[in-house]
Amino acid sequence: MTDQERAKTIVERLQNGIPPNDGVKEYSVGNEKFLDQIRKYHLPNEGNVDGKIRFVSGSWGCGKSHFLTQVRDIAFDANYLVSYVNLSADEAPFHRFEEVFYRIVKQISSPEMHKTKAITLDSPLNEVFRHYLFRSGSGSSNQSIDREIYVQAREKLMKNSSIDIDFRRLVCHFWETYLPDLPDVIEPKDSAMLEESRGRIMQWFSGEGTIGPYRKEFGVQKLIKRSNARTILNSLAHYATFAGYNGIVILFDEAEMSYSILKKANLTIAHNNLLHLINNVENTRGLFLIYATTPDFYVDENYGVVNYGALAQRIGKPNDDPPQALDKIWNLDQAKPNSSDYQKAARKIRDLYITAFPENERNVSKHDDLDSFVTRLVKNHPRYEAEGFWRVLVKRLIEHFHKKAEGIKST
Repeated sequence: MTDQERAKTIVERLQNGIPPNDGVKEYSVGNEKFLDQIRKYHLPNEGNVDGKIRFVSGSWGCGKSHFLTQVRDIAFDANYLVSYVNLSADEAPFHRFEEVFYRIVKQISSPEMHKTKAITLDSPLNEVFRHYLFRSGSGSSNQSIDREIYVQAREKLMKNSSIDIDFRRLVCHFWETYLPDLPDVIEPKDSAMLEESRGRIMQWFSGEGTIGPYRKEFGVQKLIKRSNARTILNSLAHYATFAGYNGIVILFDEAEMSYSILKKANLTIAHNNLLHLINNVENTRGLFLIYATTPDFYVDENYGVVNYGALAQRIGKPNDDPPQALDKIWNLDQAKPNSSDYQKAARKIRDLYITAFPENERNVSKHDDLDSFVTRLVKNHPRYEAEGFWRVLVKRLIEHFHKKAEGIKST
């Protein structure tokens, strides 16, 4: 993808009010000091830190998703795996944590995948496992690995008792498919059969299939279920550090969509799952969980944690102060931008727009005119506070640029 094509994709998503998956640094302004604190205290380049969890509180439209994307990029820069999971009652309900785990696996990405823009692979965990094997075997092709390299990797992994035994067995079987002298059941030149074998292995991590075939073909003794999903998540974090990453960052977004419509019994299970994660996260080195939700998550009498004593005690409530990295809850509603922040963001979006549509550069507002446009927009929309204005600003800016490019007056 060219720079122009990439810029067009970002502009289109911004116009639609959707945080782009890529290029967040190219239009972001604000939170710089806070993000530096997160990098320093929670995502050190040397890794080897205890597991932890932080909560993000923010009203609708305040930029929670954008903020999580910024954290994602910091994590990639610091050599962490990242999984960005949108919690919902349909696809990833927190009372069925095994489904949350499957979503974590499906959305996982690595610094290498992010760097090459390969963050939409059908089976990204496949690539995470493969990367370790081929990084260990310098000089090997991408299709096969020397048996000596495989044996060394297998022995090292199987000695790592912090990783679930079935997890280890399946990773080793996956690595085995890259040997040049495969078992007779798989023809070395039959790429379709190789991919099918790898696919069957990856299905275990996605909760697919029945135990019989897995036990017979791979020697595993269990499937990932509700009772063990949190344990397998710990194994995934331990694998991340085993494979040379500093850990794994899991970003849970829009949790309020999951909690606000749950039945009471399911809500209790969801709260229990969250409490279990909080109580045990410190025991898993390299695991960093960030859980984003709206303010009513903490105080709502129907589904808020205020009704769940143990959880309310562990989490607390958001402070009425700008967020600090060491806070348990990061209150984004208190991260107030100013006019200068809005103007800086507008200039960056203008530069991005010109990259996308270079033929329109002469007609698009210059910086001084753009500053005035932003000032008027802020003044004319006093009902929008910082919580919702960012989205208004971005959409109106791109509409403004489109009109200017066509010679249409924009106010």
